[in-house]
This record gives sequence, structure tokens and C-alpha cells, in this order.
Amino acid sequence: MANDYWSNLDSGYDVSPLFGGSVNASGSMLSDYASIKNGSYGKLMKAYCARKDAEKAASSASSDTAQKLTLMGTGAAALKKSAEALGDSALWEKKKITKKDEETGEEIETEDYDWDAITKAVKSFVEDYNAVVEQAGSSDTKKVLQQAVWMTDMTDKTQKLLSKIGLNIGRGNKLELDEDDLKKANINTLRSTFSGHGSFADRVAQKAGSISRAASSAAAAARAKGIYTRNGNYSDALSKMFSSSVDKKVGDKTTEKDKNLDAMKQAIDKMEERKKEKAEKDKEKKDKND
Repeated sequence: MANDYWSNLDSGYDVSPLFGGSVNASGSMLSDYASIKNGSYGKLMKAYCARKDAEKAASSASSDTAQKLTLMGTGAAALKKSAEALGDSALWEKKKITKKDEETGEEIETEDYDWDAITKAVKSFVEDYNAVVEQAGSSDTKKVLQQAVWMTDMTDKTQKLLSKIGLNIGRGNKLELDEDDLKKANINTLRSTFSGHGSFADRVAQKAGSISRAASSAAAAARAKGIYTRNGNYSDALSKMFSSSVDKKVGDKTTEKDKNLDAMKQAIDKMEERKKEKAEKDKEKKDKND
């Protein structure tokens, strides 16, 4: 098909019917010859062929949109960041804190852990964790689901430890935080749970990174399904037109993809006919001149 395409470019016929629209019955030259000269049609065909290769790998593993996958990647990256923040040693050190006596109103300086900062960091982690679980749960991308399952399984195995610091696994594998229990928890248990290599937070950060990479990779594959317009611009509409996601049949009805491919074949056949007719006319004209 690609060879026919390039030969047709040299013949000067309008190849725009290949990608939508009706065939020009007059067989005239392309009105915008510059689009061929500047390589726009070359981009179009190369992008289409590249999309076919990417589609084989992506369609079987995911039907998620590039936008959805990008959001998953962003969400997982946020979880990785909040998990790593819990590993900051400064968070688990005692600090000089000024407190006001509730009875006398007098300000007293004391040395204690910054429980407000600790609670805020844990809450942020829980919110990001639950967001990733929810997003991954609605995903059709195999690698994203796989990494998310590994993360929730790991959390499930750590449930006994987490319950000691106010964290429990609730509905839909999401974490639930009891702030009062968190503040009553043993500081050494909290530190070992959230800080240091191999801690719960460290392992979640690693899984979040894997989820983010898997989602980003799948998003790139989804975007690769797109092709270029006549002017060389990326077109989501054209991407959808050829997307494998519509390569399904309802009963015996022909899909839009099948219709578009049929139109492309018909356009090629008609161009070949015009090319043949032109060659015959040129031969007849040459014979008369001779």
C-alpha cells in the first residue's frame, strides 16, 4: 500500500480521498501542491504506518485514552512524592514547640514531635494512595493494573502493623486514617513504618513509580495511534477513525473502521484506473503524432 501511495504522489493525482472525503471525478492535480512538496503527506503515511505497529502492542493491553493514562501517571507520581516525604528524617525528630496553656493562656515552650506536621504528611499520603487505587481500579491497562494489585497486596500484608498507627484497609482496598490513633501511636513504630529503606512508605513509593512509568508508557502508545492531517498536524479525530477501539462488530453491522478502509481501497482503485486511462490516452496521442 505504501509503495502505491508514493507512486501516486509522483503521478500528481489527488490522494486526499484516502483519508476522508469523496473522490475527485475530474482527476485534477492537487490544489495545494505545497502540501506534498513540504512533506505533509509523507508525514501522514509514515504516522499511519507507525500507528499500525503501535496499535498491535497497545490495543491488546489497553483501551484507556491517552488523557486518562496521563492522569494516572500524574496521580502515581504524586503518591510517590508524598510517600517519599514521609521518609524525611526531620519529620521524626523532636522540635521546640510553643504551646499555649489552656487554663492560664500562658505560652510554654516544650520539646515534642510536630504532630500536626506528621498528621498532615500521613493524610496527604493516604489521599494520594486512595486516588491511585481508584484510578487504577478503572483502568484497562494490564501493566498499570498489575503494579496496582502488587501495591494493594503489599498493603494488605502490612495491615496488622498499619492498624497500630491508625491506618486501616477499608472498602475498595482504600486506606482509612484515624487521626486520634495516629497521634497515640508509638513514635518508633511510626518511624519504622514510614521512614527508611524497605519501610512500608518506601515500598509504596517504588510501586507508585512503577505505576507512573507504566501509565506514561501506555499513554505514549495511545498517542502514537494518532496520525497527521493534510497539513502535518496531529489529529485526534483521525486517530479515533482508525483506532482499534472501534474494531468491533455489533451483530453483522460493518464498523466505521471497515467503512474507512473500504473507502481507501476504492480510492486507490479509482486512481489506478485514472492512471491507466491517462497512460492509454498518452499512448494514443503518441501513436497519432508518429
